[in-house]
Amino acid sequence: MPTSHRRRFTLPKRLQGAARSWLEEADRAARKPRLASSVALVRDAPDGTETWLTYRAADSPLGVVAFPGGSVENADQDSFDWFGPSVGQWAELLGTDDYALARVHVVAAIRELFEETGVLLAGSDESVVVEGTSTADWVRAREALADQEIGFADLLAKRGLGLRTDLLRSLVHWVTPNFAHRRFDTRYFAATLPVGQTPTLLPSKGVWGQWVSAGKVMAEKDTTALGDEIGQPDTRGLVLPELLVPATEIILTKMGKAKGCIAYLSIKRSNHLYQAELVEEDGQLYLEVEAPGGVAPPTEALRVVQP
Repeated sequence: MPTSHRRRFTLPKRLQGAARSWLEEADRAARKPRLASSVALVRDAPDGTETWLTYRAADSPLGVVAFPGGSVENADQDSFDWFGPSVGQWAELLGTDDYALARVHVVAAIRELFEETGVLLAGSDESVVVEGTSTADWVRAREALADQEIGFADLLAKRGLGLRTDLLRSLVHWVTPNFAHRRFDTRYFAATLPVGQTPTLLPSKGVWGQWVSAGKVMAEKDTTALGDEIGQPDTRGLVLPELLVPATEIILTKMGKAKGCIAYLSIKRSNHLYQAELVEEDGQLYLEVEAPGGVAPPTEALRVVQP
């Protein structure tokens, strides 16, 4: 029978106040999380697997530094041409009996990736992926999509394109801790960079986005290298765990150890839900999540505070 263990993560300073307030008001109801999807875009590089990370506003439930992503929208329920696993198969992959839920998570993942990076997992059939999505015309389409001037389904239909859902791989399921003011119920996916496409920031909203070596970033996690490079007031001088949510750190850790994109995408994964608990030790708060597999570390010195 598979074992599980608990992993402890830094509780960023920006969240300490909300966490303390939550503990002081023990009977307060948690805010309902919004459905969200996020995509770890990956490619092979000489120094290991690389992924595209972006800067986000400090109150984002995805973290200050995160993979492209965002909340599910009503328009994600629209009708799309669909190539790849069926909605039922995606429901099974995501570990849910709710077909509609699985569908909107997949649609939102592809939409958010396109909106934020210009990388579009779509084609005219199951064997074709669109190329050249960095042109001015495509950038205008991204801006219109971001401003909700056009729906994603209409944008694709006008170009004779359908969703290439077979290009996505399911990663992890993360729910923002109960104490947070903004909460996401996020499904994380992965996809390789399609041939003929290049990620770019959305001119009206992008601040920082870059390919990084997952292994190098995690090797330097206790330094301020990435935060200083981004150079924003809420990133400078901060170590990596202050900038990430645990789900992103978990994904980057496994990605950095993989022998290339194919090996990473081929890893067998369970439909495990990561939801953090507050843990207090010597007056300091941390986040702990139950992770599948491994051997449980000793926890006698910890006081676990249910979220």
